Amino acid sequence: MTTLEGRERPAVLVIDVQNGVVAGAFERDRAVGNVARLVDKARSAGVPVVWVQHSDDGLERGSDDWRIVPELVPAEGEAVVQKHHGDSFEGTDLEQVLAGLGVGALYLSGAETDGCVRSTLHGAFARGYDTYLIGDAHTAGDKSAWGAPSVEGVIQHTNLYWRYQTAPGKSAGVLDTDEVDFTKS
Repeated sequence: MTTLEGRERPAVLVIDVQNGVVAGAFERDRAVGNVARLVDKARSAGVPVVWVQHSDDGLERGSDDWRIVPELVPAEGEAVVQKHHGDSFEGTDLEQVLAGLGVGALYLSGAETDGCVRSTLHGAFARGYDTYLIGDAHTAGDKSAWGAPSVEGVIQHTNLYWRYQTAPGKSAGVLDTDEVDFTKS
């Protein structure tokens, strides 16, 4: 139901599941494991997987912290988009990559829920994509020292409000990894 004409294909977007980003993240192993299962489902169904890697002053490109976690390895030919802003579309070639693949529906996973995942959700939806958050495949680090709620609360709230996101001609929602079935049309 995307508003992007001629782009009916889905894709999985894996955002910033990098060593330095998820090292101390809430339920890191569960979230990374669910991302891995989502990626496996996509690959088995011939659905593109697109990887996003963040870098900035605190996450230097080429460093060990910048690398994607060892449990997740982009396959040969899968796009890896480099970014410097929260929204994975800003200042990147993500839109061109997705257009080239004929993608109009995104299944988002990754880190951090309260930053790059949330920014990319909104960025994708505003750009016309059907945008689905994989509710058990995103995580974040604890920011309660700066007044943020618990990470568990942030994840629950993000899943809650994205479940009810609406706009004309576009779909949105939240699915758990077990609910994702790329073999259904």
